[in-house]
Amino acid sequence: MYRFERTPYQKLNSRQRENYNFQKVSAVLADYGFSTIRVSSDWQGADFIAQHLDGTTFLKVQLKGRLTFDKKYVGRDLHVCFPHSSDWYLFPHDELMQIVLDDSTIGQSASWKKGGYSFPTLSKKMRLRLAPYKLEGTGTEGLAEDDGS
Repeated sequence: MYRFERTPYQKLNSRQRENYNFQKVSAVLADYGFSTIRVSSDWQGADFIAQHLDGTTFLKVQLKGRLTFDKKYVGRDLHVCFPHSSDWYLFPHDELMQIVLDDSTIGQSASWKKGGYSFPTLSKKMRLRLAPYKLEGTGTEGLAEDDGS
């Protein structure tokens, strides 16, 4: 019999972390009526598609380890999803990127001039800016007790 033991996130390699994060955010998105489909080779820039139960809403999602903006995502109708502490954020890339570029100096940074910018930590101001895109949930909401059937 297999003995389940938790694996610390820090022991995972980058590919394993991406798989782990995909599974975790998929559980949270289920609370919002989305099912997720993993795609290979960053299809149209997306790591996965989130399909809403309404049958008409589809989000192309790039999964990141932290808040990231990248010039290669511009104009691709992508959302970016990333974890921070125990929270998840999912935002429209181009819309939030423009707000941040207009309200900060990242556009003058060497990193941005090379193509992208990521935030290793989130300031209070950035957390407030991200608040509308915060996903609430643990992925276990709505689970019913076994009724014996």
